[in-house]
Amino acid sequence: MARIAGVNIPTQKRVVIALTYIFGIGPSKSQEICDQVGIPMERRVNQLTDDEVVRIREIIDTDYTVEGDLRRETAMNIKRLMDLGNYRGLRHRRGLPVRGQRTHTNARTRKGKATPIAGKKKA
Repeated sequence: MARIAGVNIPTQKRVVIALTYIFGIGPSKSQEICDQVGIPMERRVNQLTDDEVVRIREIIDTDYTVEGDLRRETAMNIKRLMDLGNYRGLRHRRGLPVRGQRTHTNARTRKGKATPIAGKKKA
């Protein structure tokens, strides 16, 4: 099992797909990494040599922000917005949608389970 950027990537999948298991690497970045290392599209993780795994690891460490660093960076950005007290920060603080979606109905993912209000009539 190959361990890259602190993540155990699945051994039976193709390298391009397996690299997307790392937080911060999507399909296009995964393809870029494989092109830089020179790994063909069909190659599977269990067919990689130790040298190729080391080269992938080095490229990710030097060129990309992934996993813990990226999570920390996004958390700091949200915290900065909340400390500034601007509109987006207030929406984050209240747990409401940040990007202008409607909240009269829907928005259940951000708001949580609907709680019934006592005495409210259905009209």
